[in-house]
Amino acid sequence: MRKHILVATCAALALAGCQRPGEGDVERAIQDVLSGDENSLNEIMMNVADPGEAVTHFRRTLETQPDSIAAQRGLARSLVRAGRNSEAVPAWARVTAHPEATHEDRVEHADALIRAGEWKKAEAVLQTIPPTHETYRRYRLEAMVADANKQWAKADSFYETAAGLTTRPSGVLNNWGFSKLTRGDFKGAERLFTEAIRYDPSLFTAKNNLVLARGAQRNYDLPVVQMTPVERAQLYHTLALTAIKQGDVSIGKGLLQEAIDAHPQHFDPAVRALQALEARG
Repeated sequence: MRKHILVATCAALALAGCQRPGEGDVERAIQDVLSGDENSLNEIMMNVADPGEAVTHFRRTLETQPDSIAAQRGLARSLVRAGRNSEAVPAWARVTAHPEATHEDRVEHADALIRAGEWKKAEAVLQTIPPTHETYRRYRLEAMVADANKQWAKADSFYETAAGLTTRPSGVLNNWGFSKLTRGDFKGAERLFTEAIRYDPSLFTAKNNLVLARGAQRNYDLPVVQMTPVERAQLYHTLALTAIKQGDVSIGKGLLQEAIDAHPQHFDPAVRALQALEARG
């Protein structure tokens, strides 16, 4: 592909007219094309390629271009994609120490720290970002940190701001709902999970959390949401376990049987749970 780009560039330069560029201009034009081609490759490696292959690619690039912030950024993002969070943290620290680092780089550094469980360090990084940098990702992380600190009013404010800064708020609404669930605000959690599902009907985590919120209120009916037969069985299973933990054992047994009946194949966890209950009498 690169060969074709070079040919096209040289042909364009040859047809440019009477003002023929000098050799320096030609070299700069070719380098610009090659640079653009490399940027495209970096984007592909960061966003589409296998994460392990992307890590190898960027590490090789850094061997010859150790000061390239694009390669440093690519390595850090690829390590996060690969789930290698302990390696991603120092990689992002190197990016944020670069003279060309941006506020968004610092947001990604904080994200890597949270993934690695280093909440206090993540909070410190977020505090270095000016309040004028208002993005969905920044406020989502601010909300998660406030949650970890049990600063509920601040968490609610950040979650609300984050949800308003994206056209796809299902994930942050689900997080916000789970925060409400852990605080014991089951009605508030139910409302947020329902809203998350409305934005993304395929988000099973929100469906499962919605069932937990309803079950905590001893409402053991499945919510009226879009679900596959397998999801229906899994949600009945979640409801059953919630009922049993709350002492509603007979209801739990019935829900386990519903889970077994709803599943299109054999649902071994539900079968084992029901057998264990029946063995206890």
